[in-house]
Amino acid sequence: MGKVYLVGAGPGDPGLLTIKGRDCISRADVVIYDYLANRAFLEYAKEGAELIYVGKRGGEHTMSQEEINGLIMEKAREGLTVARLKGGDPFIFGRGGEEARELAKRGIPFEVVPGVTSAIAVPAYAGIPLTHREFNATVAFITGHEDPTKEESAISWDKISTGAGTLVFLMGVGNLRKIAYNLMTHGRPGETPVAVIRRGTVAEQETVVGTLENIGELAEKEGIKPPAVIVVGEVVGLREELNWYEKRPLFGRRIVVTRAREQASEFLSRLSELGAQCIQFPTIKVVPPQSWDALDRAIRHLDRYQWILFTSVNGVRYFFERMGYYGDDARSLGGIMIGAIGPKTAQALREKGIEPDLVPAEYRAEAIVEAMKELGMKGKRVLLPRAAVAREVLPIELARMGAIVDEVPAYDTVRPDQDTGYVKELLKNRAVDMVTFTSSSTVRNFADMFKAEGGALQEWMKQVAVACIGPVTAKTARDNGFTVTLTPRQYTIDSFTESIVAYFASRTP
Repeated sequence: MGKVYLVGAGPGDPGLLTIKGRDCISRADVVIYDYLANRAFLEYAKEGAELIYVGKRGGEHTMSQEEINGLIMEKAREGLTVARLKGGDPFIFGRGGEEARELAKRGIPFEVVPGVTSAIAVPAYAGIPLTHREFNATVAFITGHEDPTKEESAISWDKISTGAGTLVFLMGVGNLRKIAYNLMTHGRPGETPVAVIRRGTVAEQETVVGTLENIGELAEKEGIKPPAVIVVGEVVGLREELNWYEKRPLFGRRIVVTRAREQASEFLSRLSELGAQCIQFPTIKVVPPQSWDALDRAIRHLDRYQWILFTSVNGVRYFFERMGYYGDDARSLGGIMIGAIGPKTAQALREKGIEPDLVPAEYRAEAIVEAMKELGMKGKRVLLPRAAVAREVLPIELARMGAIVDEVPAYDTVRPDQDTGYVKELLKNRAVDMVTFTSSSTVRNFADMFKAEGGALQEWMKQVAVACIGPVTAKTARDNGFTVTLTPRQYTIDSFTESIVAYFASRTP
């Protein structure tokens, strides 16, 4: 017998998944997930895990609840660890209680992992505190979508209307006018503030504010569709003062990040903190070289080199890992001059205890060539540990100066086996604001991954801003038929992020 984890995935913002929830996903053999569970969480699933979508949206059910229950039990009986991923909290109008009872009846081990419920998180992201001592002392959570098979409502409208200071309705957009009518009929004043928040905590968040008397009309006028949270009470009036999330500079922007997964976390974090919804879509994967022979020979004969030039953080990482394999460390580089292209590469060297002797002002190969012309490279032996496939500018120009260059593969970059379906649909539906590229490889692989679409990709990309970290990457993008929107002044992630913010600053989402 396996085990089932009923995991609350939170309201949508990937940062609101609990640590325990993430751990359950990462060790599960099967992940069964809902429509409201952010797809980003599937990135935590282990290699080879089975991912099964059982979402329900707008009355369209992939599976009935009974079929979902049967699927969960079937997988557990196969001896598998199952993560049942549910939006929000599984026990707050999430039918988690029903699934847990079925498991308990059949003696299947299970645990419940609470999640951050949208009832609390969504109002907070809209700048609405559910309690405030100047306005209320009670809160009630109410379903806005009762079981239609019930003969009569289970909601005591006469009590709930005036019995709690703040009322929070989940899944109630379709019944918004009816909810407002029932509340006013049972004593709640028509001028009571109301907020309807759609897709809260993610880039598509929309908020409409009105009163019980007019909220139905306002929500229809703005085209508010499920999923949404309805907040009724005087605390809604605090939104104008406390609205923090929707004021972030990249709020409402959906940005595709093609950088390798191992390196994307900092960039993703920066963009997300600024309000963007990031779609992680790595088009390159960093792997060891096909053979270590060339790098091993260089490491065994380090005393022959006067210079070692590192062109990326990956080069530093794999070079030092391979040195460690032979029991060597930074002391083996004594007397050798060290060069680094870019501040991140330089920082990676400092973390190994090495202060680079040369970091050019401009972070590309041409700049380090210019800097080394003044140093007299004739007869100097230079080790260049870098990607198996890379630009030839650096070794060619160094050779012209009279240097002896040993170019050795320290790592390789390959195109990952990536499902393109989700990003394809977003591009087709004009639901992407920007695609970012941080190297020529990310551009070429991105284009190759959509090669089956023919010229359609170039048409879709005409509606998308294309951001490239530097001129070399930008040229590759143009060569692939993309119109480049921006490149930063400095070829760093910090400068790249600042340029993206500046680009969107004058544009309305």
